[in-house]
Amino acid sequence: MRKISPSEITPEHIYLSRRDILKSMGILTGGAALLAACNVASPTMTLEPELQGDPAADPVDPSASSNVDELGDPLNTFDDITNYNNFYEFTTDKIDVAKLAEGYPTSPWEIQVGGLVHNPITFSLDDLRNFEIEERIYRMRCVEAWSMVIPWMGFPLSKLLAQVEPKAEATFVRFETIHDTKGMPGFRKYPFYQWPYVEGLRMDEAMHDLTLISTGLYGKDLLPQNGAPARLVVPWKYGFKSIKSIVKIDLVTEMPISLWMNAAPNEYGFYA
Repeated sequence: MRKISPSEITPEHIYLSRRDILKSMGILTGGAALLAACNVASPTMTLEPELQGDPAADPVDPSASSNVDELGDPLNTFDDITNYNNFYEFTTDKIDVAKLAEGYPTSPWEIQVGGLVHNPITFSLDDLRNFEIEERIYRMRCVEAWSMVIPWMGFPLSKLLAQVEPKAEATFVRFETIHDTKGMPGFRKYPFYQWPYVEGLRMDEAMHDLTLISTGLYGKDLLPQNGAPARLVVPWKYGFKSIKSIVKIDLVTEMPISLWMNAAPNEYGFYA
């Protein structure tokens, strides 16, 4: 995939206007507005239909498209999305994350995918860019009672997993964030957490078409504060399940114990 220079990036107001025109012409289709689930601030809302434990039971039409969610909330701005973030590896202060993460190196980068697979692969950034990139508009919902409507760019996790050829006995997928004690001050400031950040999904959740590996938003590469260069986005779950800056994915037989399940087992469940 050709690298896009900054001069080629469409300004946000033009991006939104073009989407409106394409929508009116019936052209904008193919996964452009799948609605649902936490990273930054507009009023928290309950979605209809909302996916719970079994996403396949409530399919979302991937051909729907809009600049708003189904309750009328517009896309949050690029500034909103990139300046109010949860990323404890840097800090617990949502406003300061962007400042502390500025310039954090995300290239080169590798994601090791293994465990119960026939064909373990280490994916480079170039490998990730070779996947067909789609736009998905999802509502990210946080357990802290705020949400944001975000136009993610990425590809279904299922396409990545298909390349490693999962074994039949694999029932869960375990994800791990980078553990950089020098470049990320949160590891030193909050040593009581059981780092690195770990999350997990059932195999059927991971293979569902709505589950996204995101590499960008608003047509631009992800910034470090948003989980660059690649993060998970699971729209029917709370935002803490959408692990950022992934370096390792393993297919396993036992339910992964996440960082938050260790920290507060009575508040954070696997199926959140």
